[in-house]
Amino acid sequence: MTGAEELSRLAGLYGVATSYSPAPDRVVTASATAVTRALAALGVDVSDPAAALAAREHALRERLLPPTVVCWGGAAPAALDDLPDGTRLRVRTEQGETRTSVAQLPPGVHRLTAHAPDGRVAEAHLVAAPARLPVPGERSYGVLVQLYSLLSRRSWGMGDLGDLAELTAWAGRALGAGFVQVNPLHAGVPGAPTDPSPYRPSSRRFPDPVHLRVEDVPEYGRVADRERLRALGDRARLLREAVLEKGALIDRDAVWELKKEALELVREVPLGPGRRAAYADFLAEQGEALEDHATWCALAEIHGTDRSRWPAALRDPRSAGTARARAELMDRVDFHGWLAWLTDGQLVDAQRAARDAGMPVGVIHDLAVGVHPGGADAWAQQQYFATGMSVGAPPDAFNARGQDWGLPPWRPDRLAESGYAPYRQLLRALFRYAGALRIDHVMGLFRLWWVPEGEAPTDGTYVRYDAEAMLAVLVLEASRAGAVVIGEDLGTVEPGVRETLRERGVLGTSVLWFERDWDGDGRPLPPDRWRADCLATATTHDLPSTAARLTGEHVELRHRLDLLTRDLAVERAEAAADTGEWLELLSRLGLLHGTAGGHGDSAEEAEIQAVHRFLLRTPARLVGVWLPDTVGDRRPQNLPGTWDQYPNWRLPVADADGKPVTLEELASSPRLHALVEVLRGPGERAGE
Repeated sequence: MTGAEELSRLAGLYGVATSYSPAPDRVVTASATAVTRALAALGVDVSDPAAALAAREHALRERLLPPTVVCWGGAAPAALDDLPDGTRLRVRTEQGETRTSVAQLPPGVHRLTAHAPDGRVAEAHLVAAPARLPVPGERSYGVLVQLYSLLSRRSWGMGDLGDLAELTAWAGRALGAGFVQVNPLHAGVPGAPTDPSPYRPSSRRFPDPVHLRVEDVPEYGRVADRERLRALGDRARLLREAVLEKGALIDRDAVWELKKEALELVREVPLGPGRRAAYADFLAEQGEALEDHATWCALAEIHGTDRSRWPAALRDPRSAGTARARAELMDRVDFHGWLAWLTDGQLVDAQRAARDAGMPVGVIHDLAVGVHPGGADAWAQQQYFATGMSVGAPPDAFNARGQDWGLPPWRPDRLAESGYAPYRQLLRALFRYAGALRIDHVMGLFRLWWVPEGEAPTDGTYVRYDAEAMLAVLVLEASRAGAVVIGEDLGTVEPGVRETLRERGVLGTSVLWFERDWDGDGRPLPPDRWRADCLATATTHDLPSTAARLTGEHVELRHRLDLLTRDLAVERAEAAADTGEWLELLSRLGLLHGTAGGHGDSAEEAEIQAVHRFLLRTPARLVGVWLPDTVGDRRPQNLPGTWDQYPNWRLPVADADGKPVTLEELASSPRLHALVEVLRGPGERAGE
């Protein structure tokens, strides 16, 4: 066996790919640098591949059990099939029982011990999950919105959790909506300026207090310094008016500066006995994870967010130096723990408002694919992250240079050894207040593209995760919460992934413009050929609004920003042809006609309504409408491939003329209500 063959076999035993297939008829060899760097990040000494291979093969031969095994629906784990005859098993369940059989275990993460006849003993985590999640029975429609972009007349310069509760109550009661999907509300990394992207958070485990509605904190009304509080309110009003009336961008940092000052005042008000007991319960329940998060926040206030510049003793969350610093900064640590409690409470209130309004699903929260390398999670859970690697995407038809998202990947080996503890804790925290959870880049449960630090995204490779275990934990935690799970499975998806997700009750994501007969003539896919187990939409936060696509404005925007790679006329013609094919299908199906409700007959409104009539013709279990589409917004919330050329993640919802629209104005918009009449209409499912 040559050295290259030994390295390839070694990589395979650790789940590191040495090649990948961007298309069924094409195989690309991964760079040797990516393979060796990925192995090194997994703790493998690649200086002598032959020795490392022999050691790995020996360890696998001698191993009785993998670190985590899975059983679905009460069946025995397949991982036990190869145990030697006569092996005795003992299970210590999560509920505290001891059993000698692995069949019909209660749902949970249990401890399995195996005693082989030859004297070997092994322990493993055993994830017992329901066979699948129940999917929504009756179809419902809902709205999709980036929360920061939805300002009301009470907002402090950006949408907040009070606005979310108001939106869910209105959409459920007045519009008959079944859900509201929002962007990730994870804690951001403070900075100057803060990275506005909600998909590169400091922590996915804890929410960001910038979303708090300060006035809704019970102690707000008893703040002693009313004059200072009024002054802060006046400054907040100016921030709001700057966005709504003067064309200013949403300034997250300015909003947080005001809210933080106001919350410092609120914190001076003593908690009553009941509130103090509730806070104490929250601290106890969240435990070390919250203590770590709050400690990082307190340390970052002093030392900044680049922990490589922190004193060496503070770079380890378990060091004696960190313990001393935590004690010295206990007041600030408690402040950040208190903020997490307040934010959690308002998130729970928003979901309660949704359910009280009759929504069968409620708030759909979004789980980002990773975290910022300089944030709280990367510091507190550093043993679970692969050093020197970043998550991204390989080159594809849409991006020939590949992508590097700047997110450190989880180590699959460490996750398995822990029984997926950080992943379980993360999901459990989110399901506290989610009626459903959208998993960004759900393909990451199966494999992720790892890019070595300092290398181009093209020079990465795939690293595989134990998808069965990751999926079992997800199904377990979602079932405990009675929540729906939606996987964002757009783009390149390896064979079998969508089928596996569907088998376990995880819905997919289908976006109209991408639904074509790719195995045939490439034309738009008729509604009866769409999958049922999905959330069907016309667009997302990363794509042009429906109005922009129908009018070709998305091409003009990219032209103005010098982002086109081909001649403008070619781009215009291709976009027009794509749109034209869809409009022809809509017309042929009899879906393209005057606007509903007699509120005007503009071609654009009629086309947007026809798009949503089409979505109702599909068998999709959930149908989502992008809230900016209800008022004709032209601007995308995020334009991939841009940084400072475009105000990503900083735009308020606006009408066709670019004028910001408040939540109150949305509620009285004739254009919105005309579209809602379409969505609430009888609709025609495929085959009916």
